[in-house]
This record gives sequence, C-alpha cells and structure tokens, in this order.
Amino acid sequence: MSTGPDNWTKSSWKKFTALQQPNWPDQDAVDKVLTDLSTLPPLVFAGEIRSLKELLAKAVTGDAFLLQGGDCSENFSHVTAPNIRETLKVLLQMAVVLTYAGGKPVVKVGRIAGQFAKPRSADMETIDGIELPSYRGDMVNCAEFTPESRVPNPKYMLKGYNMAASTLNLLRAFTRGGFGSLQRVQAWNQEFVAGSPLGRSYDRLGKQISQAIRFMETIGISADTPQINQTQLFTSHEALLLQYEEAMTRQDHITGDWYDCSAHMLWIGERTRQLDGAHVEFLRGVHNPLGLKIGPNYDLDDVKRLVEKLNPHNEAGRLTIITRLGMKNVEKVLPPLLREMKREGQNIVWNCDPMHANTYTAKTGHKTRNFNDILSEITCFFETHWSEGTIPGGIHLEMTGNNVTECTGGAHNINDEQLSSNYLTSCDPRLNAEQSLEVAFQIADMIRS
Repeated sequence: MSTGPDNWTKSSWKKFTALQQPNWPDQDAVDKVLTDLSTLPPLVFAGEIRSLKELLAKAVTGDAFLLQGGDCSENFSHVTAPNIRETLKVLLQMAVVLTYAGGKPVVKVGRIAGQFAKPRSADMETIDGIELPSYRGDMVNCAEFTPESRVPNPKYMLKGYNMAASTLNLLRAFTRGGFGSLQRVQAWNQEFVAGSPLGRSYDRLGKQISQAIRFMETIGISADTPQINQTQLFTSHEALLLQYEEAMTRQDHITGDWYDCSAHMLWIGERTRQLDGAHVEFLRGVHNPLGLKIGPNYDLDDVKRLVEKLNPHNEAGRLTIITRLGMKNVEKVLPPLLREMKREGQNIVWNCDPMHANTYTAKTGHKTRNFNDILSEITCFFETHWSEGTIPGGIHLEMTGNNVTECTGGAHNINDEQLSSNYLTSCDPRLNAEQSLEVAFQIADMIRS
C-alpha cells in the first residue's frame, strides 16, 4: 500500500512557510471545523481523479485538448441553479465547437465547486483611511467593507464545502441526466448569443451534429449511448487554504494513494509556488492532476525544480503548466521554457491563461481586459508551440454564462463606457458567453490547422 512520497504526510506542510493563509482569531473554532470537515464525505472520488489524469495524458501528446474555465472567484450568493446551468451551458457549447470544428476530443474542467478563496497582495486593505483585513473570498470572510464582515470565520469553510457539494450534485444531474446530450446542442444556445453572428454560426454547427446523429440512427447505430447522451465535467480550483485541503484529503482504499477530494484537479498560483513553501510540500504528495501557474518573471531553474518535485516520475497527465504571460511577453519568455522542458523530456500539458496578465484599469475605473489582447496571447501561444515543436494542450479562461459587460471588445465591441451596464464580478473581469464562444471558434481554427 502506498502512503505517498518520502517524508510526506498530509500534514507535513505545517513544517514549511504557508503564505496567503487567513489570520483566524479563534484557533479552537478552526480545529472544530477541520475535525467536522475531515469526517464528511469526499466531494469527488479517487476513480474520477484517475480518469481525469488519463484524459490529460492525451493532451500531452496532442490527442485531446483541455478546456478549463469558470469564475474568477465563486461567491456563495451565486451558487444557484440558473448560474450553475448557464456556466455549464457555455462550457458545453465551447467544447462542442472545439470537438466538432476543431476535430479533437475535449477534456472539460470547470473552475467551479470550490473556487471560494482568493490570494491577496496584502493582509490589510485601506479605504478612506480605514484599515481592515483584506477580503480573501467567501470561504474566509465577507466582501463588505465593515469590521464585522472582514473578520475571518472558519465556519465559512464548512459553508464552502456545502456549496461545493450542492454545485457538484447539480452538475452531475445535468451531465448525466440528459442536459449534456448532444441531441440538445441547439437548445443550449442562449437568447443573447442566438441573436448574434456567433450564435448563428453555432446554430449551423448544431444542425450539422443533429444531422450526423440522425444518420447514425438511420443506419442502425443507436444514439442512446453514454457518448451521445452524457458528458464528463471535472472540477478544479486553486489549492489555497491548506487546512481545508488537508481536511479533504483521503487515502484511497484500493491503491493506498492519497487524494485531495475537494476537486479533481488543483493548481498552485504564482504567489504560492515557492519551492520550499507549504503549498508545494502539500501538493507533491497527493495524486490529483496538478496545475502550476507561471508568470512572465519566472526563474527557469526554479521551474525545473518545481516540475521535478511535483512530478518526479514524469507521469503524463500529472502536471499542467498554466502560462499567464501577457500578450506582449509570450514571444520572448515562452520559448526558453518550452525548449528546456522539451530538452528534459518532461510530459507536460501546456495550458494558456490569457486573462491574468492582460488586465488593466479602464478610464471609467473598472478593472477590465480587452478581448483582442486575450485572443492575441492565445494566438501567440499556439504559434510559439508550433515553431518550437511542442504541443499547445489547453486553454484556461475566466468566464461566465451570464451576459456580463466586464471585458471590452468582442463581436459586440463592448467599450469602456458600457462596462458599467452589467459589471457583476467581485474579483476579476470575465468573458461573457458570446465572447467565450468567439474564443472557442478561433481556437478551433488553430487546432484544426
């Protein structure tokens, strides 16, 4: 029976420096919550996690493509059936475009059912001369700028677990109960997308799929199969709150391996990927697929040591490097990273996050991203991989199924003045459904080529 890597336990991270952790005012209350969490059922299961790793191994070789997307930071108040359904719907639409138009199987991973914590640049925040603890996500404290709201409350971790469980329950019902059937491709078209040029393009694609299904039935191949009537969606989030992640880590009774059962896939952010840090120590021992965020100021030797530590056996599907470089930096800083990993023979899923390094403040004061900048980084990501002989394996987007106005540009050419009309994010600006679908069509062209 395996117990994890040498000198690793699920609590060995406590011997290392843990950044971005809340300053809980009552440790006894924290301990009680963690005890309760450790006895609750897992949110996801080891067999599902192993299935995701097998699918991601295909993305390493270019035989599949990773679509990872969802909210920048989930809010408890947004955990509703309509919001979950709309996010799922746009992910399914994007996956259909990438699969049918791009001609490649798509691994669908949501930033969903657990993205309730967020890193911050400082422990304290000052507004109008008043200093309060920073808002660290709904799993820690509340966004309202009052002394009472900003006190970290460990009971929110329990609430986060329950919110994630509710979200997963609905996602499983949707993906296995017929909502995700390819026979419903045209029904997924949302009203505000259906009336756009992209919506009409999607509708034509949906009709082609429907014709293909009818042809299968005509020649005697039943469309009543899981491949047609069901779909797989996996969950992911940044493994930020280490106490919560430890409490959700369980030993699989079949293999003896340890799995963090809070999500299928977990990633380490730019702020917490220190080689001698607690987050790397914790995640090196769980057997989930891992993501590693890399910004433009990376140190190549550090990245090499991180890759070796997080994936010592060079297992395909274990490690996804999520590059967040900025559209002006890709051509300069991505090639050295690709060349070194290729020279070392590392099995990596290369995933492009075109969102985080392209953020700016509009003249209206809104934090935003321009659609053309996002698309430019994606295009440059693909072209750089082609020139280096490596595989562009995935895309990582902050997006929503709702008709928000948070990113400028796109088919409807949202401008700075229009941002305020439906700017809903509590964290970073997200692509709306139409912009997300536009990205999918553009990527499909690049995959196909």
